[in-house]
Amino acid sequence: VQLQASGGGLVQTGSSLKLSCVASGGTFGSYAVGWFRQAPGKERELVTAISKSGGGTYVAGSVGGRFTISRDNAKNTVFLHMDSLKPEDTAVYYCAAGYSDVDAVLGPSYTYWGQGTQVTVSS
Repeated sequence: VQLQASGGGLVQTGSSLKLSCVASGGTFGSYAVGWFRQAPGKERELVTAISKSGGGTYVAGSVGGRFTISRDNAKNTVFLHMDSLKPEDTAVYYCAAGYSDVDAVLGPSYTYWGQGTQVTVSS
Protein backbone atom coordinates (compact mmCIF):
# COMPACT_ATOMS: atom_id res chain seq x y z
CA VAL A 1 0.00 0.00 0.00
CA GLN A 2 1.30 3.43 -0.94
CA LEU A 3 0.07 6.50 0.91
CA GLN A 4 0.19 10.09 -0.31
CA ALA A 5 -0.51 12.84 2.21
CA SER A 6 -1.31 16.37 1.12
CA GLY A 7 -3.03 19.56 2.20
CA GLY A 8 -0.52 21.08 4.57
CA GLY A 9 0.49 24.71 4.50
CA LEU A 10 1.16 27.91 6.41
CA VAL A 11 -1.86 29.30 8.22
CA GLN A 12 -2.63 31.71 11.03
CA THR A 13 -3.78 30.81 14.52
CA GLY A 14 -7.46 29.94 14.54
CA SER A 15 -7.50 28.81 10.92
CA SER A 16 -8.61 25.48 9.52
CA LEU A 17 -6.93 22.98 7.27
CA LYS A 18 -8.00 19.73 5.68
CA LEU A 19 -5.38 17.07 5.09
CA SER A 20 -5.92 14.16 2.72
CA CYS A 21 -4.29 10.76 2.61
CA VAL A 22 -4.83 8.85 -0.62
CA ALA A 23 -3.99 5.16 -0.76
CA SER A 24 -3.11 2.98 -3.71
CA GLY A 25 -1.99 -0.57 -4.27
CA GLY A 26 -4.14 -2.39 -1.73
CA THR A 27 -7.63 -3.05 -0.45
CA PHE A 28 -8.02 0.19 1.44
CA GLY A 29 -11.08 -0.97 3.33
CA SER A 30 -8.96 -3.59 5.12
CA TYR A 31 -6.73 -1.01 6.80
CA ALA A 32 -7.07 1.14 9.86
CA VAL A 33 -5.49 4.53 9.32
CA GLY A 34 -3.85 6.96 11.69
CA TRP A 35 -2.56 10.50 11.46
CA PHE A 36 0.67 11.14 13.31
CA ARG A 37 2.65 14.32 13.73
CA GLN A 38 6.20 15.17 14.62
CA ALA A 39 7.38 18.59 15.63
CA PRO A 40 11.06 19.58 15.63
CA GLY A 41 12.82 18.12 18.64
CA LYS A 42 9.80 16.11 19.71
CA GLU A 43 8.75 12.50 19.40
CA ARG A 44 6.20 11.42 16.88
CA GLU A 45 2.71 11.23 18.33
CA LEU A 46 -0.54 9.68 17.24
CA VAL A 47 -3.07 12.44 16.73
CA THR A 48 -6.10 10.57 15.53
CA ALA A 49 -7.05 7.21 14.05
CA ILE A 50 -9.96 5.55 12.31
CA SER A 51 -10.99 1.93 11.95
CA LYS A 52 -11.19 0.25 8.58
CA SER A 53 -14.93 0.79 8.26
CA GLY A 54 -14.83 4.29 9.69
CA GLY A 55 -17.11 3.21 12.49
CA GLY A 56 -14.56 3.79 15.23
CA THR A 57 -12.28 6.74 15.81
CA TYR A 58 -9.68 7.89 18.31
CA VAL A 59 -8.66 11.48 18.95
CA ALA A 60 -5.80 12.49 21.21
CA GLY A 61 -6.67 14.74 24.11
CA SER A 62 -4.40 17.49 22.84
CA VAL A 63 -6.54 17.98 19.73
CA GLY A 64 -9.93 16.79 20.95
CA GLY A 65 -12.78 18.99 19.83
CA ARG A 66 -10.63 20.57 17.11
CA PHE A 67 -9.53 17.67 14.89
CA THR A 68 -11.81 15.20 13.14
CA ILE A 69 -10.85 12.15 11.12
CA SER A 70 -13.03 10.63 8.43
CA ARG A 71 -12.62 8.30 5.49
CA ASP A 72 -14.14 7.52 2.12
CA ASN A 73 -13.25 3.95 1.25
CA ALA A 74 -14.76 4.30 -2.22
CA LYS A 75 -12.13 6.96 -2.91
CA ASN A 76 -9.33 5.29 -0.92
CA THR A 77 -8.96 8.48 1.08
CA VAL A 78 -8.75 9.47 4.73
CA PHE A 79 -9.23 13.07 5.78
CA LEU A 80 -8.03 15.06 8.76
CA HIS A 81 -10.09 18.17 9.41
CA MET A 82 -8.24 20.58 11.67
CA ASP A 83 -10.03 23.56 13.16
CA SER A 84 -8.94 26.29 15.56
CA LEU A 85 -5.30 25.63 14.79
CA LYS A 86 -2.68 26.69 17.32
CA PRO A 87 1.06 27.30 16.96
CA GLU A 88 1.67 24.10 18.93
CA ASP A 89 -0.01 22.16 16.12
CA THR A 90 2.96 23.01 13.90
CA ALA A 91 4.52 19.75 12.75
CA VAL A 92 4.97 17.36 9.87
CA TYR A 93 1.83 15.29 9.63
CA TYR A 94 2.01 11.69 8.44
CA CYS A 95 -0.70 9.23 7.59
CA ALA A 96 -0.12 5.55 8.22
CA ALA A 97 -2.09 2.38 7.55
CA GLY A 98 -2.20 -0.98 9.24
CA TYR A 99 -4.00 -4.14 8.17
CA SER A 100 -6.73 -5.22 10.54
CA ASP A 101 -8.82 -8.39 10.72
CA VAL A 102 -11.29 -6.64 13.00
CA ASP A 103 -12.79 -3.18 12.91
CA ALA A 104 -10.40 -1.81 15.52
CA VAL A 105 -8.98 1.65 15.91
CA LEU A 106 -5.77 1.31 17.89
CA GLY A 107 -5.01 -2.37 17.65
CA PRO A 108 -3.31 -2.60 14.25
CA SER A 109 0.37 -1.95 13.79
CA TYR A 110 0.97 0.78 11.29
CA THR A 111 2.99 -0.78 8.51
CA TYR A 112 2.66 1.68 5.67
CA TRP A 113 3.56 5.35 5.90
CA GLY A 114 3.06 8.38 3.73
CA GLN A 115 5.74 10.97 3.11
CA GLY A 116 4.37 13.66 5.42
CA THR A 117 2.95 17.11 4.85
CA GLN A 118 4.10 20.22 6.71
CA VAL A 119 1.61 22.21 8.76
CA THR A 120 2.82 25.53 10.12
CA VAL A 121 0.61 27.70 12.30
CA SER A 122 1.78 31.25 12.85
CA SER A 123 0.88 33.22 15.94
